[in-house]
Amino acid sequence: MKLIVNKDKLNSSIQQVSKAISSRTTIQILGGIKVDAHTQGITLTASDTDISIQSTIPPQDGDTELFTIEQEGAVVLPAKFFVDIIRKLPEDTVEIEVKDGFQTMIRSGLSEIQLVGMDAEEYPLLPSMDVKEMVMMQSDLLKTMIRQTILAVSTQESTPILTGVLFNIQEEHIKLIATDRHRLATREASIRNDEGIDFNNIVISGKNLNELQKLLPDQDTIIEIVRADNQVLFNLGTVQFFTRVLDGIYPDTSKIIPQSYKTEMVVPAKPFLSAMDRVNLLSREERTNIVKMATLEDGKIEISSSSSELGRITEQLDLPSISGEPLKISFNSRYMLDALKTIDSEWIHLGFTGAMSPIIVKPKDETFQLHLILPYRTTG
Repeated sequence: MKLIVNKDKLNSSIQQVSKAISSRTTIQILGGIKVDAHTQGITLTASDTDISIQSTIPPQDGDTELFTIEQEGAVVLPAKFFVDIIRKLPEDTVEIEVKDGFQTMIRSGLSEIQLVGMDAEEYPLLPSMDVKEMVMMQSDLLKTMIRQTILAVSTQESTPILTGVLFNIQEEHIKLIATDRHRLATREASIRNDEGIDFNNIVISGKNLNELQKLLPDQDTIIEIVRADNQVLFNLGTVQFFTRVLDGIYPDTSKIIPQSYKTEMVVPAKPFLSAMDRVNLLSREERTNIVKMATLEDGKIEISSSSSELGRITEQLDLPSISGEPLKISFNSRYMLDALKTIDSEWIHLGFTGAMSPIIVKPKDETFQLHLILPYRTTG
């Protein structure tokens, strides 16, 4: 293999695929990045068996030629060094030449580096995906949906299925659900589903979705989601992201969402977030994250941190709308802050069915997004 390639494009592809490299792998070849060079494109691949990422450099970007290939071929190069070497090279182009025994020469300007490569034939094959099992949606929408649900995934490996986000797709409707048993987040949207494909109980690790989120373009780009038996492919065009599906059945969360409320209120998003943020300061320091909220007369609420030797913070907020029974409730301030930061709305609806029942947080007059937070039992 021998080629000359644009350094920035090569570096960009390396940064994309390197998110799939695990520093803890016991399989030596998975500590490397596979470089496959053909006249149709230079493809880089990395995998830790849980996720695999493939990035392709096309021959041209508009009128700009991105690479020339003197000899086609493939090699696996150790990611630990390859990532940093390419980033630090002095010139705008990089020459890569693979010689006998996979000895690889990397040249740029007056710099020359020799790396010991590995046989690309020994690199694991990526899953074959049936494009008939495919739906399409906007990249920025998926990125938003992941951001608005991933906060509620569990970090406890004792319940592996809850460390992921549930994807349900029926007809032209997609719903994401995440819960750690203390809180829940859901987000729904409409998508393009020409083949009428149903995705049921597809659960993808929150850790993997966090990496996918970094790769998804912010602009309104159409991406493909392809399902296989135990894999899902997110096709972003020049980047393909494969992820394993978590084993197990995701619990039915629909029954814990209240359908009616004893107390309801509408709060202004920014002032409420700011007040919660201030009250959280002492709650966080006490390592409990517990705050109390009570309805007052004249359409106000009071939010306060628990009294401690450090002191106490109390906030009052005027509300445009409050109805139902008087309320005193305690909850985790961090859970509330996490939820509020994902709601892109000027007004927020809070629903309560009692001091020991779930709190519902969602945008006012909207049904596509919902957060549920379980309260705490406190004294005083």
